[in-house]
Amino acid sequence: MASLRIGVNALYLIPGGVGGTEIYLRSLLAALAGLDPHNQYFIYTNRETGPDLAPAQPNFTAVPSPLPASFRPARILWEQYVLPAQAAARRLDVLLNPGFTGPLLCACPMVTVFHDLQHKRHPEHFRWFDLPFWRMLLYGSAHRSRLLLADSEATRKDLLEIYRLDEARVRVAPLGVDPVFFEIGKRREEAGNIILTVSTLHPHKNLERLLRAFARFRGGRPEFRLVVAGLRGFHTAPLERLRTELRLESAVEFPGWIPRSDLHELYRRAAAFVYPSTFEGFGLPLLEALAAGIPTACSAIEPLASHAGDAALTFDPLSEDAIAASLSRLTSDNALRRRLAEAGPARASEFSWSRTACITLRVLAEAAQKP
Repeated sequence: MASLRIGVNALYLIPGGVGGTEIYLRSLLAALAGLDPHNQYFIYTNRETGPDLAPAQPNFTAVPSPLPASFRPARILWEQYVLPAQAAARRLDVLLNPGFTGPLLCACPMVTVFHDLQHKRHPEHFRWFDLPFWRMLLYGSAHRSRLLLADSEATRKDLLEIYRLDEARVRVAPLGVDPVFFEIGKRREEAGNIILTVSTLHPHKNLERLLRAFARFRGGRPEFRLVVAGLRGFHTAPLERLRTELRLESAVEFPGWIPRSDLHELYRRAAAFVYPSTFEGFGLPLLEALAAGIPTACSAIEPLASHAGDAALTFDPLSEDAIAASLSRLTSDNALRRRLAEAGPARASEFSWSRTACITLRVLAEAAQKP
């Protein structure tokens, strides 16, 4: 069978600036490189991406551009008008769009990845000037792509319901867990005073309720600190004001997007992990915490509850009382802590990037071959 010429639209990727979709793309490409020496991959990057995105394999080629992707209008125009010409020049068999959007007029078949449909489910969490672009480009990409990939069954259901798509066009490719987190679990500190959350500082992450719940919890356990590590999104200023109002300046830290080695160290030292989101397309940090054997609590929403199973406590994310009670149980019930620490890695082991890559490659091949 002849090899495929596969394009990967990485024009959206700004290191440290796009949250979990950066981890997704880097992990997917590494997994594809590990299982597929046959097909040819062309990774289309922008000026900010850096030289290390394309795996160092003979069948992976970086195609850099002078595009300043941090200037969103330029990125959109390049994706819509220049990328299709580049795809035609390379005679691509299929183009993978791993970041929600792709060119609406592209000669080759496309597969587009949808991590969630938050802009439709919770438009109130978007800035007014961003929302029209999300609506237009995601709708167009969903309908112009030959096949779609969703991170979870919850996102697949949203795609089918909101965009009225044929069920056969939308597949689920669950995300994976980096093996490093299982290794972290083997050398974790037994005791610590850090409660960890890994989350972009956006409204749907529900961090205001978490801060209030933590303030209540800390009234009885003043030795604990809360670290919220993740991209400093447009909800950062309100969270910093609330931290001051609650007099938690010395107890709550927002370090922003940090190097992976620093994040791994936080996972190693954390006494507990909490994930209070009111909306998620997948929730990768939850699985990373489970893999690391950290006693964990998360919102009782989909897909988090299904991913966690009985390996984490679940709570009503709209209840500060419930969040505070979970924090208390996670840090004081030693029998529960032992059970969750044992159950977490077993649950997380069901998710691997090699599986994600296998599903993705199968869907790309199907899209390329369809008439």
